[in-house]
Amino acid sequence: MVGEIGAGLLILVCAMQGDTEAEAERLAAKIAKLRIFKDAAGKMNLSVTDVGGAALVVSQFTLGADLRGNRPGFSYAAAPDLARGLYEKISERLASHGMAVQNGVFGADMDVALHNDGPVTIWMDTAEM
Repeated sequence: MVGEIGAGLLILVCAMQGDTEAEAERLAAKIAKLRIFKDAAGKMNLSVTDVGGAALVVSQFTLGADLRGNRPGFSYAAAPDLARGLYEKISERLASHGMAVQNGVFGADMDVALHNDGPVTIWMDTAEM
């Protein structure tokens, strides 16, 4: 077992060509403040930090797949050295927002299990934030 959390967020990170530390910092700040956890009235009003949740951060370059053909291409994903640095920066910045952070192994085949409590899965692209 490499990383494990209880309540919180599973964050799949794909660094793309052209991404910088500024995007990593902006993304981490947005994730820490995103109000997607239910309050006492059942409304999505609380952030992961509000509920004392943690983050499991896993690198996932396949999220950057180019699907124009039948075989996905991954040339839009950042080169491994850049991607590793950005992945580590996101984890570092999430921790700076007060949440416990666990990581997968960068670039490894990972067997990730998720117990999803609710229908919330959100795609975040720093180019659109």
